[in-house]
Amino acid sequence: MIDYLANLDPIYQALLATIFTWGMTALGAALVFTTKKVNQKLLDGMLGFAAGVMIAASFWSLLSPALEMSEGGSIPKWIPAAVGFLLGGIFLMAIDKILPHLHPNAPQNKAEGYHPANKRRSTLLVLAITLHNIPEGLAIGVAFGAVAAGFESASLAAALSLAIGIGIQNFPEGVAVSMPLRRDGMSRRKSFAYGQFSAMVEPIAAVIGVLAVTYMQAMLPYALSFAAGAMIFVVAEEVIPGSQENGNNDLASISLMIGFVVMMILDVALG
Repeated sequence: MIDYLANLDPIYQALLATIFTWGMTALGAALVFTTKKVNQKLLDGMLGFAAGVMIAASFWSLLSPALEMSEGGSIPKWIPAAVGFLLGGIFLMAIDKILPHLHPNAPQNKAEGYHPANKRRSTLLVLAITLHNIPEGLAIGVAFGAVAAGFESASLAAALSLAIGIGIQNFPEGVAVSMPLRRDGMSRRKSFAYGQFSAMVEPIAAVIGVLAVTYMQAMLPYALSFAAGAMIFVVAEEVIPGSQENGNNDLASISLMIGFVVMMILDVALG
């Protein structure tokens, strides 16, 4: 697998990786064909697991390489990581304020963004998960772009492990969109279509990430930490609160820790 990817252009590498993560979202959304309702404890556990994967990926696959790449420069190595991290969070916060969206399991009147009342519930749910997938796609694109740029701290195996980790945590995101729509009376096919559609932005964001790194290599530490900051904002603002709003706090917390460990093992073992 790695040998095959090594012979491809970084854009194609990132596209293949995000097609896999998109497919994992579709797999989660496909649960609507087997049941109309998923056990809430199971769903909260999966969301907690997804949060742990995203937190681990933010450090092991993004922030840590950013710090290594900044060594030996004219400024302290923590500056690119700190600046990029904060800018990533601010960027996602701005999108969160503008993009109309609705968190899974939230009532319609709790929709956020600009003029959310003018949008259907299905559209708002899809946009909420799409918000997650922008930083995830960027992270994958930047990781593969860093490999192509020849940075010593970047490796194809590490980029691949990042894609696998994001793919694993995309599964519950597909469930989180399709199941509420199915419960609201939408057909199985439409619920599935909306659920998998939410990840369509990942390949687009990945290509943008690859191109940004390819043409602005000096900005790579900032780009890696930017993606990390964007992912952490999503985790703190939506994924963790969503996993605990039904009272399954302990389950969600231990699932988060398991997700963190799984992603850490993936990154260290493969990277």
